[in-house]
Amino acid sequence: MLTVILVVVGLILLTIGIVWLIDKFVPKKLKPVLNLILWVLIFFLGYLTFQSVYGEIKFNKLKVERYQQVISKLKDIRDAELAHRTVTGEFSNDFDKLIKFIDTANFTITQRRDSTIIDEALTKRFGGVEMTKDIVVIDTLGFVPVKDSLFGADTRYKTMMNIPVGQPGAKFELKAGKLPETGIAVFEASVDKSIILFDQDKNLVAKEKEAASVDAVNGPKLQVGSMTEVYTKGNWPKNLNQD
Repeated sequence: MLTVILVVVGLILLTIGIVWLIDKFVPKKLKPVLNLILWVLIFFLGYLTFQSVYGEIKFNKLKVERYQQVISKLKDIRDAELAHRTVTGEFSNDFDKLIKFIDTANFTITQRRDSTIIDEALTKRFGGVEMTKDIVVIDTLGFVPVKDSLFGADTRYKTMMNIPVGQPGAKFELKAGKLPETGIAVFEASVDKSIILFDQDKNLVAKEKEAASVDAVNGPKLQVGSMTEVYTKGNWPKNLNQD
């Protein structure tokens, strides 16, 4: 956009110079018409410059508003996935199964306590002299529905696969699996920026997909998690967090 602005400003300055030359060297009969045409051109180029600047300002404001709505959904997906791993030991790559899990699964409430028991092996080794050892006992205290723990009475999790803004009907891409080197479970939920901003200026969208700074969503996607490393956070900066 900066290049466009510089070109337009250059044209404005050039036009003003032409107006001055006309005033100096063109016959008086032609001056009013030529001056009018050139001033109209100056105002038109000025309008284009304003629209270029204002257009990017509006784009950035809208981008932040849409990103924040998408991030709220990605946080719900992350919370659901982390709960799924806590209960089952792995992540899910299927939204329908993830929703069913939230509807039916329970967290187990446990309590850890220290205890002492007779160490039979040592007791036998020492000829019947009673020997003890310390152990940790885990008691099950009860169960709490995953749904109540994560969402309470809110049913928004049933539509967490739907992207709330941008291209109508678009859904998040959800992946899950294990790292080949370690076997650790990983997941990733993502959406391409062009889907979130599908109705915006293509040049601005292309520029946004190449963003690389500490206060921007870097890269072509907005995502949470990763399929290449143990990472369950999002790729958005802190200034986009609403909670």
